[in-house]
Amino acid sequence: MGIEGSFNDPYLAAHGSVLPAPSVPLCEVPMSTTRSQRTATGTPPAALSDPVLDDGAFGWLRALGPRGRRAFGGAFGGYALDSYDYFTLPLTMVALSAYFGLNSGQTGLLTTVTLVVSAIGGALAGVLADRIGRVKALLLTVITYAVFTVACGFAPNYETLLVFRALQGLGFGGEWAVGAILVAEYASARHRGRTLGAVQSSWAVGWGLAVIVYTIVFSLAGDDLAWRVMFWTGALPALLVVWVRRSVRDAPEAAAARESDARKGSFATIFRPSRPGSPGLLRTTLFAVLLSTGVQGGYYTLATWVPTYLKTERDLSVVGTGGYLTFLISGAFIGYLTGGYLTDRLGRRRNIWLFALLSAICVLAYTNIPSGANTAILVLGFPLGFCMSAIFSGFGSYLSELYPTAVRGTGQGFTYNTGRAVGAVFPTTVGFLADSWGVGGALVFGAIGYGLAALALLGLPETRGKELE
Repeated sequence: MGIEGSFNDPYLAAHGSVLPAPSVPLCEVPMSTTRSQRTATGTPPAALSDPVLDDGAFGWLRALGPRGRRAFGGAFGGYALDSYDYFTLPLTMVALSAYFGLNSGQTGLLTTVTLVVSAIGGALAGVLADRIGRVKALLLTVITYAVFTVACGFAPNYETLLVFRALQGLGFGGEWAVGAILVAEYASARHRGRTLGAVQSSWAVGWGLAVIVYTIVFSLAGDDLAWRVMFWTGALPALLVVWVRRSVRDAPEAAAARESDARKGSFATIFRPSRPGSPGLLRTTLFAVLLSTGVQGGYYTLATWVPTYLKTERDLSVVGTGGYLTFLISGAFIGYLTGGYLTDRLGRRRNIWLFALLSAICVLAYTNIPSGANTAILVLGFPLGFCMSAIFSGFGSYLSELYPTAVRGTGQGFTYNTGRAVGAVFPTTVGFLADSWGVGGALVFGAIGYGLAALALLGLPETRGKELE
């Protein structure tokens, strides 16, 4: 029920009451900020809420209201489990390579095919989000990545594993974009960066959970069985699906605006060039793809190869690798939250520029530490995880603000996941270079991605504080 609907409450009509000045009860109202939710005076609902609700570290969460918080919980859980299912591969890569007798190029291809197919899955999920709704599309993506992650554990050979991993990418590609849009349409313009940054932080939660399970499973079982068990645990998202199906709904005002627009879910709209008197989205789409390519190329290079680097070139045990990754993941979690705050304070573009530079510096430092200086690796893991994650915090809010409601899913799903697919070339390139350069030397290639991200920002506008249309 939107704000206007509050004035038609049967209780108020029966008692002749006048709606009091908004205070705490207004947090019961879904806080979507689409234009259709403006009041008769043109004032956005977020401006009517009690200022006290906006104060403090969790003001962004209170401002979402009950429905928005349930949407946040669904998106947070979906992305955390998406992360968990993704990291089953990098963490088991050494065991997989030994079991199937793979070289570095073949193991890198497992990651690349996941990311390339995720572009298709992300684009399809975005269109579905615009046509059938955010929540229904979210459920489809979670079910898809869960089913095929479990299937990977039954793969009898490398070729079958490659096919299952590709199909897992269909769901993996769509979940983040759909979940981010669902939450963005409940969030106020003032808090959208922090809110979506908190959703992003669930990636570190899923990553951390995967490392914990990996450490336990590989300590209790032999490598030949342990990698299969890791994939079988990818059935966990089934529990989330049940809860989301019962508890989460699309933001009503955004859903109404989407349904009334004939352009919903149209690829033609996001590729329409600008004409005199008719602004188009082609320029936005092209530069957003380049931005996504750079950031994700750098990120997935590190996410895919750092566990292998720690085990093969730093000679760390399973438990030792888990300990080192704990610092990296802790930095990532705090980075997501900090980046979300800074994207609201500094703006979307400045936040990405800042952390693109710092991420590139950290990659170079991390991979050039002298042999034997493993303590330095431990210490630098925290800022590396912090910077490479903080740059992602603005993505959910930024991409949501670049596209109108009718094609928000299509635009965000396409640009984010096409960038992911093109960025997938980076970890594969590292895989092929690793045989001659070593994994550590090849990882430097990931820094190039952050340079591309900085370049892409020259073609995109600043959107901080923008109301969703």
